[in-house]
Amino acid sequence: MGMTDEPMKIPVNYVESSEILKIALKMTGSPVALKFAATREDIPESIEEIEKTVRHCSMVNLARKEGRIFFATSPKHECNGGAWALGLREKTHTLVTGEFYFRLGKFNSAAACKRTMEAIPHLKTGETYATVYAPLEKAPFTPHVIFIVANPWSMLKLAQSSLFMVGGRIQAGFSGIQSVCSDATTQTYLTGKPNFSLGCDGSRKYSGIADDEMVMGMPAERLSEICAALQVITAAPGSKK
Repeated sequence: MGMTDEPMKIPVNYVESSEILKIALKMTGSPVALKFAATREDIPESIEEIEKTVRHCSMVNLARKEGRIFFATSPKHECNGGAWALGLREKTHTLVTGEFYFRLGKFNSAAACKRTMEAIPHLKTGETYATVYAPLEKAPFTPHVIFIVANPWSMLKLAQSSLFMVGGRIQAGFSGIQSVCSDATTQTYLTGKPNFSLGCDGSRKYSGIADDEMVMGMPAERLSEICAALQVITAAPGSKK
């Protein structure tokens, strides 16, 4: 599903959108822009590959907290589960059988783990050449997914903003594992709908998600709409400030 780095038909002001999100949500870091690149040609020549090997969730944190702009191919992804969910590598045998998370004590049986892994949203292996990261306000590429890491109050405002135009209900999907890679990234990309996740042990340990923070992924196509709604929602008489 990777695409060349063409701008959207309706222009989006990423600098302005980032400022709106930061102020309205009282964020402590930047929103993060992510792009799935199908080939090296889909990545601006000015962007270099990350030097060290780390997890996808840690890469998000480097953009969020340190303002880093980079891309990462499969060898640079330390987490097998994350790399698989992002379409970078095959699912390992221990993930297929359920042994991996069973050994970590996350499930009562390997079968329970296997059922969960079968339901994890993921891209087809080989669809992704690299994942590309940047703080939203500095993104030199057209992103597919925008990440927000913030407290539950901020997530409430994002949920309300997501429903502002047409209403309905939020159907969040998560399983307590692979929160940043699958829940907030791949599921959001595949469905075109915002998704809210509680984070997972790995992302909370390695990516700077605090105990009082959650993670949300929104399709880049909905960024302008949600930012516009957010300004109305947070200023509304019925909104807790």
